[in-house]
Amino acid sequence: MKKIIAALLLMAAILPAFAQEKKEEQKEMKKGWSFGVLPTATYSRDNGFQAGAFGDVYYYGDGSTYPDPLHKISWEGSYFTNSHRMRFYLAYDSKYLIPNMRVNASVTYVGDPLYSFWGFNGPASVQNYDVWSSRKITLDNGKNVNYYGMSRDMLRVLANFQGQIIPHLNWAAGVNFWWWRMGSMRDNGVTINKQTKEKSYYDTDLTLFETYKDLGLIKESEKNGGLALELNAGVVYDTRDIEAAPNRGIWAEAYLNGNVLQHQYLKACLYFRHYIDIPIHIPAGDPVFAYRLAWQQTIAGETPFYMIQNVPLLVQRNMISEGFGSSNTIRGIRENRILSEGFAWANLELRVKLVNFKLFNQFFYIALNPFFDAGIITKAYRAAEINKVAQDGKLYDLKLAYPAVAQETLIYDASNIGKVIMSAGAGLKIAMNQNFIISAELAKCLYKPLDAGLWIGIGINYQF
Repeated sequence: MKKIIAALLLMAAILPAFAQEKKEEQKEMKKGWSFGVLPTATYSRDNGFQAGAFGDVYYYGDGSTYPDPLHKISWEGSYFTNSHRMRFYLAYDSKYLIPNMRVNASVTYVGDPLYSFWGFNGPASVQNYDVWSSRKITLDNGKNVNYYGMSRDMLRVLANFQGQIIPHLNWAAGVNFWWWRMGSMRDNGVTINKQTKEKSYYDTDLTLFETYKDLGLIKESEKNGGLALELNAGVVYDTRDIEAAPNRGIWAEAYLNGNVLQHQYLKACLYFRHYIDIPIHIPAGDPVFAYRLAWQQTIAGETPFYMIQNVPLLVQRNMISEGFGSSNTIRGIRENRILSEGFAWANLELRVKLVNFKLFNQFFYIALNPFFDAGIITKAYRAAEINKVAQDGKLYDLKLAYPAVAQETLIYDASNIGKVIMSAGAGLKIAMNQNFIISAELAKCLYKPLDAGLWIGIGINYQF
């Protein structure tokens, strides 16, 4: 499960004792520094258990800007047991470092020796659930298969800036540098004989990643990774009353994002988020109906394989902004399950504060957020290249050697590209000082071919 269940249980246990604070004590005002540090004792189906720590550091000064801090520093260092992912992150965000300008900067490194690659264009990439549902199969010849496995290492350094044009309307510009290394799985093996120290390894040749390379769908010039230098520019309209969890207002962005190194491309990005206060006056605060309408599409050039999962954002709310799928876009499906040149999606949720209380001189609230997500591909990735090797829009795995299935196993069906992917679920939030928000969400994909079972996502912040 994802992010610190122990903390959730602790707060649930002490809640009754602190829920009845006097009204004058509920008037929130924070000054100086505030720290939130928690262990990353988490779990996900994609990556397994996570160990490490994460946190936020806030500086409120004299408190005049509360609940918005003057400066915010976020960090994380963690390791995942199943995928052996290593993740390091350091970020800074402030609207006050430079007068009349917002600065958002971060450095991120992610090492994935057992990264997942599911194929291109989401629903078109057909999974054989009968054979590959566990993702770890032992063949009759003794070889082990992690069919959707590969490796990926990523380093990202970004800096984004915003300045006011008129009240609530800002210009935005930024630069993002990326370094990528892609390849076959880096497998340390599993000891199967303690006396002889014999180990079992995955057959790194028998993967979907290698099949795509053999067919030319992953190009020679990009199969090992590369560099990218993205420049972005656009406008931001923002009337939110609180940034971390708004009660009312609009947050909209329109900008272009393009790479000027190696494989060049230009993307158009539109995001519209609306937060509506519902005047049902309950002690913990009015409920909020929040929705996001989003569209991202390559309008010139072609995105290289190693960049296709990226979701460009002017302000990073989470350490990694990737999709489509998992916690950033469509909850309830695998991370990066949908790789396409264009995708539109919507997120709708009701945010209900159940109770608020004061503890250790910090202000807390607990909220529930039932939600519904939906998305659709608006531009397929490498459709022409796939059509060259496909049979009537269908692609078969020509190197699959698993005897329990037919020699030609369907791995791609172009007729599924236009399918609408929907999911639904609910989440629980615990917020400290309206900024440090722990999030636990459960979701179920309603489009069965992409259903990953009960999806669990535990992290920080609302999704949008």
